Amino acid sequence: MIILGLVFISQFVISCYCLAMSRSQQTDVISASWWVMSNKTRHEMERNIDCCGLFNHTTLNQDYTCAAICMKTNTCLLCGEKILKHSDEALKILGGVGLFFSFTEILGVWLAMRFRNQKDPRANPSAFL
Repeated sequence: MIILGLVFISQFVISCYCLAMSRSQQTDVISASWWVMSNKTRHEMERNIDCCGLFNHTTLNQDYTCAAICMKTNTCLLCGEKILKHSDEALKILGGVGLFFSFTEILGVWLAMRFRNQKDPRANPSAFL
């Protein structure tokens, strides 16, 4: 029961944070992870998502060329905008599902407290042992 209560609290807090995460916080996380990636990983991501650069095309310098297919037509979108759109949707879904399951854990805690000292499960729960 105590462990279930602790799981509820942690899941509730994480779900609320997912739902409350602002666009600027998402941008900070995406920017930090973009610059940690190797060039090979960036090329692979640009090829898979079909975009160039993070939040502007000026991040592309002479040493770095975009690996996206859209470079041939010169109509590339920014990777940051595509990633932000996807992450915003994913965070809302994760937050909603997390809140749903955290409230079902409340039901589990309540049931555990209600029936923890009952000797016979078919007995009247209102009766004194």
